[in-house]
Amino acid sequence: MRKKANHKGLFITFEGIDGCGKTTQAMLTSQYLSARGHKINLLREPGSTEVAERIRKILLAPELTLGNTCELLLYEAARAELVQREIAPLLQRGEVILCDRFYDSTTAYQGFGRKLDVRMVKQLHRVATNNIVPDLTLVFDCDLDTAMSRRKGKPDRLESQSREFFTRVRSGFLEIARKERHRVKVIDATQAADDVFAEVIKLLKRKLRLYESLHVA
Repeated sequence: MRKKANHKGLFITFEGIDGCGKTTQAMLTSQYLSARGHKINLLREPGSTEVAERIRKILLAPELTLGNTCELLLYEAARAELVQREIAPLLQRGEVILCDRFYDSTTAYQGFGRKLDVRMVKQLHRVATNNIVPDLTLVFDCDLDTAMSRRKGKPDRLESQSREFFTRVRSGFLEIARKERHRVKVIDATQAADDVFAEVIKLLKRKLRLYESLHVA
């Protein structure tokens, strides 16, 4: 998805396998940017609207069994709702969005993990997002043992998948980064959280300078 919808905002997405630490990094980035005077919209996928949060409950319910195509379409439905209700309007107003997962997760989990047709998955992304593409995507990469050791609480439906599944998902994220190096940057997430965050800021600075030159007096 190289085409980018015209918008005045800054859209950063945080990606990786469950337990990689992306949610922590999204929160740290939100605090950092808020301290610089920016109004931050911290969103998550699936979720962040009433409809999308209800879809999230279905997708993550450990007692439910979903067909792979059903699962894919539910993710895209939640995404379409979030884009229409929140992401598109915020970007048109020139605001900053940090999103914990976006369409790259669906490519990695449903395309690579579930072995669905990746071209078909990407076609659905275009419909759900109306061609909106993140300005920067950060993939937090770590081995499965590290990721699993960081998870807390009872695993949800996705977290309960096999090691083989998550191996394919991790490979999917790395393949996305290899093909879209201009947008997707990989960070070694086995480091301490502060060291990971230092790399986040280093990668964010160029995009942030451009955004601030247009929006900050």
